[in-house]
Amino acid sequence: MPEFVGEIRDPLYKYVNFTEPEKLLIDSPPVQRLRRIKQLAGAHLTYASGEHSRFPHVLGVMHLAGKLGKKLLDGNRIGKDDWQKLRIAALLHDVGHGPFSHTYEEVLYKYRKATHEDVSRWLILNTELKDIVSRSGFSPDEICELLVGSAASGKSKLLNQAISGHFDVDMMDYLVRDSHHTGVEYGYVDVERLIDSIVVVGETLAMNVNAMVALESFFIARYMMFKAVYFHRTVRAAEIMVCKAMDLANEALGLTDFKEPEEFLRLDDQSVVSGIMSLEGGGKLKYAKEMVGMYNERRLLKAVFETFLHHEHKLYPTLLGRFDIRERLAEEMAEMAGVDPEYVIIDVPTVPSLPYRPLHGKSETEIQVAVERSPNSYEMRSIFDLSPVVSSLKGFLDVARVYTVAEHRNKIQAAARSVFGEPPAAHRVSY
Repeated sequence: MPEFVGEIRDPLYKYVNFTEPEKLLIDSPPVQRLRRIKQLAGAHLTYASGEHSRFPHVLGVMHLAGKLGKKLLDGNRIGKDDWQKLRIAALLHDVGHGPFSHTYEEVLYKYRKATHEDVSRWLILNTELKDIVSRSGFSPDEICELLVGSAASGKSKLLNQAISGHFDVDMMDYLVRDSHHTGVEYGYVDVERLIDSIVVVGETLAMNVNAMVALESFFIARYMMFKAVYFHRTVRAAEIMVCKAMDLANEALGLTDFKEPEEFLRLDDQSVVSGIMSLEGGGKLKYAKEMVGMYNERRLLKAVFETFLHHEHKLYPTLLGRFDIRERLAEEMAEMAGVDPEYVIIDVPTVPSLPYRPLHGKSETEIQVAVERSPNSYEMRSIFDLSPVVSSLKGFLDVARVYTVAEHRNKIQAAARSVFGEPPAAHRVSY
């Protein structure tokens, strides 16, 4: 196994060790740029200490990937080179995030139908990252394969599941890290127990049933962090304001029009805020500047309406996946209320809180738990059959909210009720 050449202090794991190839990657401009990208774009305006960046997160994911990789290596499931390849992929998995993380990704997808994984792949293949990976004896294409989840079989499929699966090391780190930095204690996950209890059944990483309590706690933590942090109404108010501003200023600043890696790498949280605040002119640019000014001063939009979007809801199929439909409905509500449409925003989760519902009845999308029937022989069972707790969380927690400025609260609330219907009185996501 490659030798560690240094270590970095970390509040969660005490020390994160790194190898020589990892040191070169960590010191590269694309990875160092992650210091200037907030992990949670708007949480710091609700949770004052939630100021952490993407940089320690990718170090943490690399660290946990190494632990899981060591378990697979000790079980002769992967080789020493695979262990290093897994850690490199984990370190680079978020390198393509834009300003304000997932908030920018909404704008990027609207204009270029691209995700941060797409940008990560592009950067790995077109910057110094490619040279570092190649000189270290690895294929940049294979690293990208692990990032985008395209590994079809064999060892690569196992490595891919470690980074992007139902209980992957990415999620393990961000739940605990976001919980630590925000001071919200709901995200505690017994990471050591979970990693130690992962077994390989065929070409699938599964959780040993003996760790069911830790696994249940993991899913509950994701659910609670969604409610308390990721989709908290005030956190989302800040994020949608920045998203709206970037959307309005996109053409003027070329935020999604990058053609060379250097153009993308110049984009970070502060450069975008400064760019928008320096804009002159009326129309869209005026509103973009106003939104960022309000964000800077914590004068946030108000959530005036909230409802659950159950799968049978008439608007469910279109609202979640269609940016243009949400804009059209917002314009309709603004017209009904006699309000400027730029001050009305419909918000839905861009990432589901509980992506555990099997799609189209395909059993392979369910979370599998391994029940040992004889030494080293496992039967795969759906967690929904074994855990009443996780089964009760089954499905997506899809919520729609309507935001506006404080002075239009009552008028937009009435318009939203006419569009969505009266919301259930007993259900709220955050308070």
